[in-house]
Amino acid sequence: MNLTKGKTMEVRAVGRYVRVQPRKVRIIADQVRGRNAVHAAALLQYHTSKGAKMLRKILISAIANAEENHGLSADALNIQTIMIDEGPRLKRMQARAMGRGNRIVKKTSHITVVVEDVEPVKAIKPHGTKAKPRPTFAAAKPKKGKKADDAKVEAAAPVEETTDTVVEEVVAAEPEVIEEAPVVEASTPETESDASEVTESEAASSELESEATVEEENKENS
Repeated sequence: MNLTKGKTMEVRAVGRYVRVQPRKVRIIADQVRGRNAVHAAALLQYHTSKGAKMLRKILISAIANAEENHGLSADALNIQTIMIDEGPRLKRMQARAMGRGNRIVKKTSHITVVVEDVEPVKAIKPHGTKAKPRPTFAAAKPKKGKKADDAKVEAAAPVEETTDTVVEEVVAAEPEVIEEAPVVEASTPETESDASEVTESEAASSELESEATVEEENKENS
């Protein structure tokens, strides 16, 4: 059934004789009433109660009616009304002791879901506000009196720019004198062996001379 209210269109879906207690379905309906239809269906999908499962089926049926019969977008649908009415009760009996019995009442519900077409709200950017202007350093306020007049005169006088020329002196580099250290030749093992032989020959000759002098002295004494 379609209802028109101004420029918005309302589409409904009704589930009758649903085997669930009305009180339990009303608790779930209060949580999703007024929400976006697609978002509410996603929330009910993960609810553990039986009433949420039944309510989700009727909500999806209302969304399908709006899309197929009226060409509306599912993202632009909101839940306007959810009505849960009590249906007929089923009477059952449980046998008890001494020929008695307990009465069991199984309640049913009539669930009506009405969705309406609403203009989608534009997403607001988290940083959509304009940036603050940068602070500007204002000029110092002019002082009153003679000092202010002198400052104005100094500011009005042209400033002459002076450029100093830098003369670089080039100093000729004097040649550095490097003193050469005397080179000492290292003695080789051959020269050391020759020197030892010379000393041995001199020692032998001195012994022979001493023996000869001793023999002459002995002859003279005899």
